[in-house]
Amino acid sequence: MISSLLIANRGEIACRVIRTAQALGIRTIAVYSDADARALHVRMADEAVHIGPSPARESYLVGERIIAAARETGAEAIHPGYGFLSENADFAQAVLDSGLVWVGPKPASIRAMGLKDAAKKLMAQAGVPVTPGYMGDDQSPARLKAEADAIGYPVLIKAVAGGGGKGMRKVDAAADFADALDSCRREAASSFGNDVVLLEKWIESPRHIEVQVFGDSHGNVVHLFERDCSLQRRHQKVIEEAPAPGMDEVTRAAVCGAAVRAAEAVDYEGAGTIEFIADGSEGLRADRIWFMEMNTRLQVEHPVTEEITGQDLVEWQLRVACGEPLPKRQEDLAITGHAIEARLYAEDPSTGFLPSTGRLDHFDLGEDGRIETGVEEGDEISPFYDPMIAKLVARGEDRDEAIGTLAAMLDGVEVWPVRTNAGFLCNCLLDEDFEDARLDTGFIARRLDALVPDGEPDDALWRAAAVIALAAEEQPALAGFRLNARPAPAATLAFGADRRRIVLDDEEDYAPASGFADDERVVLFEGGQAYAFDRRARGGGGRVGSGSLLAPMPGKVTSVDAGAGDKVVKGQRLLTLEAMKMEHAMLAPFDGVVAEMNVEAGAQVQVETLLARVEALPE
Repeated sequence: MISSLLIANRGEIACRVIRTAQALGIRTIAVYSDADARALHVRMADEAVHIGPSPARESYLVGERIIAAARETGAEAIHPGYGFLSENADFAQAVLDSGLVWVGPKPASIRAMGLKDAAKKLMAQAGVPVTPGYMGDDQSPARLKAEADAIGYPVLIKAVAGGGGKGMRKVDAAADFADALDSCRREAASSFGNDVVLLEKWIESPRHIEVQVFGDSHGNVVHLFERDCSLQRRHQKVIEEAPAPGMDEVTRAAVCGAAVRAAEAVDYEGAGTIEFIADGSEGLRADRIWFMEMNTRLQVEHPVTEEITGQDLVEWQLRVACGEPLPKRQEDLAITGHAIEARLYAEDPSTGFLPSTGRLDHFDLGEDGRIETGVEEGDEISPFYDPMIAKLVARGEDRDEAIGTLAAMLDGVEVWPVRTNAGFLCNCLLDEDFEDARLDTGFIARRLDALVPDGEPDDALWRAAAVIALAAEEQPALAGFRLNARPAPAATLAFGADRRRIVLDDEEDYAPASGFADDERVVLFEGGQAYAFDRRARGGGGRVGSGSLLAPMPGKVTSVDAGAGDKVVKGQRLLTLEAMKMEHAMLAPFDGVVAEMNVEAGAQVQVETLLARVEALPE
């Protein structure tokens, strides 16, 4: 076993790797950018090395600096985590050429599976079923459009170098193809430096089934069963679980066997995931499951596999990288119970899931279940990296128990002032169709309006806020608490443009509220949501609307779809902002007319820049 390990990553995965490495007695070395100088993974590691400015392309994506840091600190091995350079075959080769241990698959295996079109051709040759589509070299818009027409709509455009839901567009009609292709290529070029795409037939009732595989240098390959990752938004996984609900033993044997054959076809070593698309219209059937791609790294959702198998996959990675055989044989592995993981993002569902950045002044995820995070209270959520701030994982004896535990964990999330999707995730779990395992990848899109929490507080929350506000006036030194004290008679508060004077009845029984008060506001937490009431409000009630669209973070305007004077309807796209490597549509907040459009395509904007303003039409 190695004695020292450099982790070429950041955030929760860096912390995850550090924990296992330190448990094995391995000295850990972190790397960090300017933005991460005080990050949790830096504080956890035994040593840390600065590798550059905040943008990933100038730090975490600069392989030469990472290898230099390993040499400087005497590290024996490099673990890439996921994302960044984890699937970069040239980096893997450079690590090996430097005499270091690469905790990952061989560069040749990464190359074989790195481009989706080449991987699908290879899998077809190995007898692994693949989805119908186009993977040709002719990338002209006319040829791609003709192929899409021949496949039949809807079709899926996918960047061949893509991953993480980026560089993917579903096209429902021929008239939409050109715009979707342009958008997909822009995002792919920005994220991966490669705008080549392939086309796939869109499966109408698709379920995303993936199989965890592991190989060693002794020719052994095993699977650790399947996961279901069907709950996705914009092709980004949101909730994952293991095992896949509705998977019978015959189908499991077929899909897991195909995954092992896929790994063997590329002489695979280390952790990998074979991703399949299944037509779930008639349940999971072996003849309706097709290969999509292979991820030649550890997956974000690997904890659910660990929970049902009792294995530490990071430890497996380290042992295999050091030349040891796999810790378990196939017959030694079994499924016990059920596990579900939810990805907690720093994003605001009420604003179209725009990322939320800033300091975590209040951060409490509770103590139940398994929590994987790379931040603590007081840390900053940066605009430079992926907005995932934690993974909440629950295990149960069966699926119902796991769902109940995870829903309770999400209900108790307390984060402020950064916004999160905890309430949205909780609504997903408690949806009747999810509970009954009626799943496919369109689940969220079809129910989005119902799943996004109502951002407006109900009357009970207004009263709870008044209780806390009045108690804070009596006890100004008390900053955060759970309260069931006798209140003073009235408080004036505002929530957005809504102002109310709340009169409290001394005889009324007020339920305790979780939250805190400061000089300016009362913040309450309920159902994973944060509700901020302004304590500085004065005057009576009333409501006014604001149609100002502010940039939620620094970014680039990639398109402008409306101009000053245009009439628009609620939800209509006014412009598109590229930030955090993803495109975000900025939508009209209500029916009206565009009073101001202050940007044009190609403009770089800073956080809170006034992009556009909509005025309501006179009644």
